Amino acid sequence: MKIIFKRPYVYWILGIFVLYIILNILFSGFYDTIPLVIFYFKTVDWLKLGVSLILTLLIGFFVAVNSVLVYILYKLRKQCSREKVITGVGTAGGLIVGVCPLCVTGLFPLILGLLGISFSFGSLPFQGIEIQFLILGILIWNYFLLKKKMTLL
Repeated sequence: MKIIFKRPYVYWILGIFVLYIILNILFSGFYDTIPLVIFYFKTVDWLKLGVSLILTLLIGFFVAVNSVLVYILYKLRKQCSREKVITGVGTAGGLIVGVCPLCVTGLFPLILGLLGISFSFGSLPFQGIEIQFLILGILIWNYFLLKKKMTLL
């Protein structure tokens, strides 16, 4: 596992992480929310926002690490089709939820809005944070699957 934190893979992890965060901010419209957070500073639920931001960063990290691990295994001719699918699901799921599921659009509600369906993760019991936990769990599970395949090499 030490191979992923050596050059050039560490640069790929950093690049994928930054690209994922940028795409997540752009797709979710979080850049529009930042001025509102500053303006309504006293009324923001900082716990939910903080948890959501930390989960977004963790999802981005595991998307990057899993992507690099899938690439390494593919390069070494090891079969990892199931893990590729799970990494893709985790990546898409993270982009669907967005940075802050309660205060921004997210890709899934945006797509449903184009179809005339009104949906918001804010209507869920924990305002969409439970979806972020689920996606993070899927990515961590996939990481351990990939790690197990790497140790078999």
